[in-house]
Amino acid sequence: MPAIITDQFRILNAETFAKSVTGIGTTSNFYYTFLAHPNPTNISIEEYGNVNWATTTPDPRDSFEQENRYHDSMLFLNKINVNDFARIVPRVNWSSGITYDMYRNDYDITNPAPQTSSKTLYESRFYVVNSEFKVYICINNGTSPDFPKGQPSQHEPTFVSTGPQKAGTGSDNYIWKYLYTISPADIVKFTTEKYMPLPTNWGDSNTESVKNAAVRGRIETVVIKNRGSGYTSGTYTEDILGDGNGGKVSIVIINQQISSIEVSSPGKDYTRGVINYNPGDGGSNAEFEVIIPPNGGHGADIYRELGSYRVMVYSKYDSSSDFITQNTFSRIGIVRNPTQYGSLTNILNTNTATTLGALKLKPSSGNPGISTSSVTYPLNGEIRQSVGTAGSTAVGYVASWDGDTGVLRYYQPVGLSTISNNNFRNFDFEGNANPVTCIGMSGNTLIPDTSFTNVSSITVGGKVINLGQTFILGKANPEVEKYSGDIIYIDNRAPISRSESQKEEVKVVVEF
Repeated sequence: MPAIITDQFRILNAETFAKSVTGIGTTSNFYYTFLAHPNPTNISIEEYGNVNWATTTPDPRDSFEQENRYHDSMLFLNKINVNDFARIVPRVNWSSGITYDMYRNDYDITNPAPQTSSKTLYESRFYVVNSEFKVYICINNGTSPDFPKGQPSQHEPTFVSTGPQKAGTGSDNYIWKYLYTISPADIVKFTTEKYMPLPTNWGDSNTESVKNAAVRGRIETVVIKNRGSGYTSGTYTEDILGDGNGGKVSIVIINQQISSIEVSSPGKDYTRGVINYNPGDGGSNAEFEVIIPPNGGHGADIYRELGSYRVMVYSKYDSSSDFITQNTFSRIGIVRNPTQYGSLTNILNTNTATTLGALKLKPSSGNPGISTSSVTYPLNGEIRQSVGTAGSTAVGYVASWDGDTGVLRYYQPVGLSTISNNNFRNFDFEGNANPVTCIGMSGNTLIPDTSFTNVSSITVGGKVINLGQTFILGKANPEVEKYSGDIIYIDNRAPISRSESQKEEVKVVVEF
């Protein structure tokens, strides 16, 4: 039998996700955005890169195998806090001369919106944001027998009263209802050319007056479908019939036909309504359409009314010690509930975290007077160190190198053990005193500083630098357990370089 998943299910999914992120009514979850995948043109590692990545960026793939590779490519994580999340809808700017759709509860595949030909209400253009970031729903767009698709809007709505009203001193026959004003913080974080945010908590102190003004089944407007003829001129009151009560309209007749109709008493509890105008004066054929509001009335549930089945996640990467600079990233993602390094059960709960290992290096005793600043480890260069007693070799890649602090951060994607017939161990360095070499490095070879232990900061030139990780015998583990957490979003990008003066603002849109 035919079946559909309704838009309301999509809205429910967005709401469930929102509550999961904010911790409202659910078990706490912790979500992080992450930047990942340096040097995406490296093809020496199995299934890692693509020589044409920058020009022909590959689409992400969804499989358990690829999920592991996404974990491998992580560089660092940034926690999504309550204020970094918003439910959003497409942005529709008010502009003079544009004809907007009006709110109707019956747009569908057989009755598309007249202006946009949209097959659903949420795809139509029935609300606007003005130049002051105030948001309004269009209650009536001037639809009449003379303008069956509505009229161009000429007057920008700017009022903030809770009742529907016209805008401006002249009449363009539009009726608007104020909903909310986008806050300055939300303008910065969540407003783009394509999307605009909804309030986080509908009915809070900023929006309770609009929500409290909503009345279930309150009739706000009636449309004339046929003006009829033969009526006696004058102004008349007529009841709105249906399953609600209290609704009345004022009908103005000029030149023996319906000139205008206005709701004089909106009533309540209507899910259907009709006006049977038959004054007995010989007039006939007048037709009206009573527009039924959403469940609860206009303004009762902003997410359902405007169709919020999208969410936006905002993440800003600035000066945290966990965020390396110098290198590039070519992947953005979201991971849910990663765990702390060394645990499969302790959920990570920190604002930032690194997935990189780190080595504190120093010159060997045979190189007196040599400083780490005179040594260069090239970015994404392959580093090696002899480890263990079996003559095996640890291997990784340079994520970043700071010659002033002597700290080298590295990543180790799966597949390193396949790049040579050597007995490579691609999972760890041991923090011993063996030299750490790198293809393409310049200067003298450095060794791990095994005296650098139980330390998470270093003083350089009188300035204390927080390293973001605790070093034991010259080595620091990542802060995140590899392969932990559920990756719920992946976006591959052309490589983007990071620098110390650069801050990235990531805005991820998830549509349900």
